[in-house]
Amino acid sequence: MAVAIVDTGCANLASVAFAFARLGVSNTVTQDAAFIKNADHVVLPGVGAMPFAMEQLRARGLVDVLRGLSQPLMGICLGMQMLFDGSEEGDVSGLGLIDGTVLQMNAGAKPLPAPLPHMGWNTLENLADDPLLRGINTGDYVYFVHSFAASVGDKTLATTSYGQPFSAIIKQDNIYGCQFHPERSGQTGAKILANFLKVKP
Repeated sequence: MAVAIVDTGCANLASVAFAFARLGVSNTVTQDAAFIKNADHVVLPGVGAMPFAMEQLRARGLVDVLRGLSQPLMGICLGMQMLFDGSEEGDVSGLGLIDGTVLQMNAGAKPLPAPLPHMGWNTLENLADDPLLRGINTGDYVYFVHSFAASVGDKTLATTSYGQPFSAIIKQDNIYGCQFHPERSGQTGAKILANFLKVKP
């Protein structure tokens, strides 16, 4: 099995690679378009600011490559946000693989505002019936670090609340996204990554 981890130039790539290695799966951190096109599964990680991340993808000539993939693709954290049409962060266009715009979180939870970024452990709720979530239960904890999020909609597989509900996991066709960091989410995150590797085109 060939797993391509896209070198976005702005991600904790080693942690993602180690997470797959712990599952006994070889993987390659790469910006090589041919390798990404031919991989069995592709992972798009990201941390930081979306304008910079999208510029890195453009500079590496990977925007059209990612748009043309038919195999399973998973975006992680900022990588998930890049899958959408765009983001309020810098009013930047994304890959356009998933309809919608990522919005800055309104973390004004009553009675006191919740600080941004949303950072730390939080629970998965409202789980859909999907192979990615086999063995995952409502209330399982995963690890988040973000200030922007996708609204809950028909592509949502699981939600989390922080001042407001938002999409923790999304899916459209062959494309998945996790707003949290599965590579930093213990056994729950490892199970989600293992389930992703079982998804067939």
